[in-house]
Amino acid sequence: MKHVVTVASRELQGLFVSPVAYGVLSLFAVLAGFFFILGVAWFSDVVVRAQQFQAFDVLADLNLNDRLIGEFYGSMSVVLLFLIPGITMGLFAAEKVQGTHELLLTSPLTIWDIVLGKFLAGALFVLLLVAVVGFYPGLLFFYGDPELGKTLSGLLGLLLVGWIYVAIGAFASSLTRSQVLAFLISFVLLLCLLLLPAISELGVAGGGASVGAILSYLSTNTHFEELVRGLVTTSDLVYFAVMIGTFLVLTKTAVETARWR
Repeated sequence: MKHVVTVASRELQGLFVSPVAYGVLSLFAVLAGFFFILGVAWFSDVVVRAQQFQAFDVLADLNLNDRLIGEFYGSMSVVLLFLIPGITMGLFAAEKVQGTHELLLTSPLTIWDIVLGKFLAGALFVLLLVAVVGFYPGLLFFYGDPELGKTLSGLLGLLLVGWIYVAIGAFASSLTRSQVLAFLISFVLLLCLLLLPAISELGVAGGGASVGAILSYLSTNTHFEELVRGLVTTSDLVYFAVMIGTFLVLTKTAVETARWR
């Protein structure tokens, strides 16, 4: 565990020494603020219009978590889909270009130390991004009455989705020397995971309802939406754990294969 923390610390220092981390954090905070303000403006407009027309049934149905915070989380999960490949593309690819990959592999560190350390660095950075997202719904507790449980479970969902993205990004980076190619591989994989429910609904994959159910289950968005609704189930948590573990094993295999070339 000590070696894992050492590798993670090295990766985080590398991120924050360069302007990349600060640029990503600043861009993410601005985008989060933009989407949050848009959401608040839309919600306020709906409330005002419903009051003007005395649409009490609409007012009774309005909920901060379902109509504002949940939509905000969904928007930020899409933003993460674009940002995280940019963060993870250099985890292994940059080492290969700089010539430090061989030194790392011949060090006393095990392959798992390297893989888990790099994943931990990415996971901690995503935790920081999710903390930025959490700041905005937190403001609503001073001016409104959102549900604490739903707000926190949605943040948990965003965090777990981000960690899957990091695991996939690490895998993509372990496959190539090119950071651009690593970004594209990661982005395409993440986009496929996001669009699986749409593919099942269109019947593109064929195979009927059973294949559609499998494709829907494999999508990160399916489980993320459940957590945004406040439904924290063992099935969803197992999904995130299995997906992260699977891509970490694939990353370890890719790195080990490169070691023996």
